[in-house]
Amino acid sequence: MLLIDKLSYQSKLRYVNASEKLVYAVLTLVLCVLSRSLRVAVLVFAVNGILTVGKGGIPLSRYIKLLMIPLAFLAAGTAAIVVNVSKDPLDAFAFRIGNWYVTGSTAGIHQAVTLCATALSAVTCLYFLSLNTVMTDILGALKKLRLPYLLIELMLLIYRFIFVLFKTASAITMSQQARLGNRDFRTRVRSFGAMGTALFILALKRSNALYDAMESRCYDGKIRVLSRAHPAKAGEIAAIVLFELILFWIS
Repeated sequence: MLLIDKLSYQSKLRYVNASEKLVYAVLTLVLCVLSRSLRVAVLVFAVNGILTVGKGGIPLSRYIKLLMIPLAFLAAGTAAIVVNVSKDPLDAFAFRIGNWYVTGSTAGIHQAVTLCATALSAVTCLYFLSLNTVMTDILGALKKLRLPYLLIELMLLIYRFIFVLFKTASAITMSQQARLGNRDFRTRVRSFGAMGTALFILALKRSNALYDAMESRCYDGKIRVLSRAHPAKAGEIAAIVLFELILFWIS
């Protein structure tokens, strides 16, 4: 099982109405991205952290490690906005190399910080949803929102095959290591290519076996999953509406 799935099953917010969490996450993400406001980004980041770690009970160390993944990409992406190579120094900083300057402007730094904060806050919205809601509940909420059933079914099958592929890849990797298939770089490259080929073939076989199993159980084009009902609470809905209004007002 993936780490995010383990944490979602352990979350204290797991049994909160999934539609509430989905609507909150999507609306907050949209407002955060459209506003491009540093104040909105900071508020969203703080509230999602409190909800996920404080209310949901997700370990802070795990949450920080998950945030480090997008933060690394954001730092590399925004570096191009901050750092420039020019013959003329800019107002923030400048390091002379021959006739050129490695320099940056105050406006560029502000733009990079705002962009990074907005993107990271948007990621926390998705983390809030995924770390506090199991996948079957998310699909149930999407069904209530009248999304096309074909799309929901494809999401369920893709979600299922992620675990199948991980398990198969793990077994192949363990087998290769037992045969010294990773003793040097050249051997690792060859082993990785062989694993990709075997994984593709096994995935096709597993998909055919899964479809045969579904057909033998009278599959009629719809995958039905049992889910527990968790009614929405008026107080939670009011809190979501109030928070979204605050974000709209300060943006």
